Amino acid sequence: MPKGQIIKVLAGFYYVKDQNQIIQCRARGRFRNDEIKPLAGDYCEYELRENNDGYLMELLPRTNSLIRPPICNIDQALLVFSRKDPDFSTLLLDKFLLIYEHLQIEPIICISKMDIESDDHIEQYIQEYRQAGYTVIPISSKKKEGIEQIKDVFKDKISVITGQSGVGKSSLINALDVKLNLETNEISKALGRGKHTTRHVELIEMFSGYVADTPGFSSLEIDMELVEAAKAYRDFHKLSEGCKFRGCLHVSEPDCKVKQAVEDGIISKERYDHYLQYIQLIKKNKERQYG
Repeated sequence: MPKGQIIKVLAGFYYVKDQNQIIQCRARGRFRNDEIKPLAGDYCEYELRENNDGYLMELLPRTNSLIRPPICNIDQALLVFSRKDPDFSTLLLDKFLLIYEHLQIEPIICISKMDIESDDHIEQYIQEYRQAGYTVIPISSKKKEGIEQIKDVFKDKISVITGQSGVGKSSLINALDVKLNLETNEISKALGRGKHTTRHVELIEMFSGYVADTPGFSSLEIDMELVEAAKAYRDFHKLSEGCKFRGCLHVSEPDCKVKQAVEDGIISKERYDHYLQYIQLIKKNKERQYG
């Protein structure tokens, strides 16, 4: 049975790419009753009919999935944060990193509007996040700085681009592909947002990979266990292997390698404080959930 990947979901149809052809498929009736619904990004088996239409027969196992937008098997997320307007927020960035790393989606930190001068210690932040093991790409869509590096990271990957409103996501995509020539709000329509969000999800082919836009950051909820949060950040995870207690939350436990790294200046105190805030948030969510 032939296999392919769903690259677009529109009005009950699933568009499956199999090598160089795209097959318009409907889902078998059983998918309407299954808990797992076909999503853009799903690898699948399909049955081809005489008119070159098809039917989805089976979905292959997923590596991850997002609720908003409904998309799965994502390789990486470009986390776009502006240097100014809106101001760079490490608190929000650390939230993004916690969630995407937990989902096993590789985060790429893109700091936009680097052409705007500001006394904001941005170079210090760039070094701190690089030291923690993250790829950080400073960009300026106006000056085309960092654009070629962004193009390289798309190759052979499924990527999502996310960030606050106004950070320059659409300007970035315009700079990546001038043929798009999209205005600020038009990019949402082109990438399946706005009024089409509920019925139109599409992966856009770009630089030998696929790119999907995501809705605003407000849809990001921290849904994980405490022990999962303790190992979500890559540098925390690596250090936690040396903690005295298995399942160390890096809060009040003795002989904690993460706390020691904070004292030694290896992990920034600011990042660690943000982590403690999110640990408390997870605790409160669990208390409300289970009473």
